[in-house]
Amino acid sequence: MHIVIVGLSHKTAPVEIREKVAFAPTAMQEPLRQLKALPGILEGLIVSTCNRVELYAVSKDPSAAAIALRRFLAEFHDLSRDDLEEHLYDYSGEGAIHHLFRVASSLDSMVIGEPQILGQIKTAYGYAVEYQTAGLILNRFLHKAFSVAKRVRTETGIASNAVSVSFAAVELARKIFDRLDNKAVMIIGAGEMCELAARHFMSNGVNDVLVTNRTLERAEKLAAELQGKAVPFDRFTDDLVAVDIVLTSTGAPNFILGHRQMDEIIRRRKHKPMFLIDIAVPRDIDPRVNDVDNVYLYDVDDLQGVVQANLKERKKEARKAENIVEQEIGQFAHWLENLDVKPTIIALRRKLDDLRRQELEKTFGNLKDLSDKQRKSIEAMSNALLNKIMHKPIELLKNGQNNNSGEDYVDAIRTLFDLPAPAPDDHEIKPLDNESDES
Repeated sequence: MHIVIVGLSHKTAPVEIREKVAFAPTAMQEPLRQLKALPGILEGLIVSTCNRVELYAVSKDPSAAAIALRRFLAEFHDLSRDDLEEHLYDYSGEGAIHHLFRVASSLDSMVIGEPQILGQIKTAYGYAVEYQTAGLILNRFLHKAFSVAKRVRTETGIASNAVSVSFAAVELARKIFDRLDNKAVMIIGAGEMCELAARHFMSNGVNDVLVTNRTLERAEKLAAELQGKAVPFDRFTDDLVAVDIVLTSTGAPNFILGHRQMDEIIRRRKHKPMFLIDIAVPRDIDPRVNDVDNVYLYDVDDLQGVVQANLKERKKEARKAENIVEQEIGQFAHWLENLDVKPTIIALRRKLDDLRRQELEKTFGNLKDLSDKQRKSIEAMSNALLNKIMHKPIELLKNGQNNNSGEDYVDAIRTLFDLPAPAPDDHEIKPLDNESDES
């Protein structure tokens, strides 16, 4: 049995292509149904995010499955296969295992270490479970991927350093202040980046937010969204005394905060520290403000420097994460390789043992005068004969796992003995009552 992945991502396709093949997250039932109905596809799952669209399938024929998945992706979205072909990749076997483990661990993301992708994969898996397109193999595969991702986050620092300007601002504030839950933030300008940074501060404990803007209506609207307070732009400096963190991005042609103003504000604050984040270009705050004691001013270049330094650290941690992924691949690959062998051994034992029991019943029915000792002797002989007959097929099946001939032996034995398809719970071998362990 093989796992096959066909897809595209931010690395292989521009957004105008990715958006054409995206699947609506609220309408996954029909595409999943069609995916699983494809010839040769036994299980299916769809991952669709802004940065990637991937189809996961289980099949006995990985080459045919990859072709079917490529065709399905194009036809479902009414696209030409030629338009998609150059953007698609496909993986099977250990390549597929390696790919999902890296994706779930955020090693293949646009921003290494971002946590969103794992949640998105869990959501995709939830749909596959809900609509019954994921079976034994994908269930085990996805849970293993979740386990690998957890191990990566636990054993490395891949997600511990901020790699966005807004997160970097929070990280710096944590270094300046012991805690953030008792701090007040003022947003000056109400720009998108300042708003995002403010939301990050709020998610880290800040609950006192002031907003000012040249247009008071805009300040009031954002203040309402943040459950904060709007202040008039022409008097915002009066409120700075009560503020610990300032986020500014106004687009003003000249400085809106100067050295003397901040010197007076910090004096009125009794020299309690202030953290100023000037994201504006041109800058809103005079750089000489940094000379005021207990004032910490960072502009957008300072924050970008923090981001770049953190990215380097994440890349170092990513190398550790790659080693963890490599360690985990072999374990799952071995389970997958053994998946068809174990249920085949079980089915073969059951089939031959059923035949043995049937023949014993006929024999004992024709030999009414046998003593209990004679019956036990005949039954023991039939058991010994069965074990000897089973020994070589089982040996071939087990040895085939190690030399790539396992699937051939599985198919041959299932055909020769007319064995039924394996049941979902047949991956664990449980000896029959009359079996010895030697076979």
